[in-house]
Amino acid sequence: MGLIVTLVILALIVFWAVGMYNNLVNSRNRVRNAFSQIDVQLTRRYDLIPNLVETVKGYMTYEKSTLGSTLGRLFALTAAYPDLKASQNMQQLQEELTSTENKVAFARQAFNDSVLSYNNACQNFPGNLLANNFGFKPAEFLEVEEPAKRETPKVSFN
Repeated sequence: MGLIVTLVILALIVFWAVGMYNNLVNSRNRVRNAFSQIDVQLTRRYDLIPNLVETVKGYMTYEKSTLGSTLGRLFALTAAYPDLKASQNMQQLQEELTSTENKVAFARQAFNDSVLSYNNACQNFPGNLLANNFGFKPAEFLEVEEPAKRETPKVSFN
């Protein structure tokens, strides 16, 4: 009878250890994934914003030339008014800038939340016993040292 109780307790300890180890691995992987999501959003911002600005600049140039060439024929302009889109494009650019910055902020917050969960799993008892023995090290929260890297890209129409 004593042997069965000992084996059951030993099995429970093994299942607990396996579950705790898997939780630590999953948490560490969530931290890595969250960090890569920040890179995805920063790359999206890096690629998207200059292209949007160039598109809006192009429409602004087109409309300026369209209005310049038709201004002398003001009466004809009322009959064939050109479709001006720079205002709409500016609004879309502003919305996209806001949306992009919100996505970057969300990705950073998600990363720090993942780090918090992982660090708690590594440092709380009894998980810390397993974490220390299997080399799970605490993760660092995202802190950008250079203020310029925190800023939104400059949008210029010059």
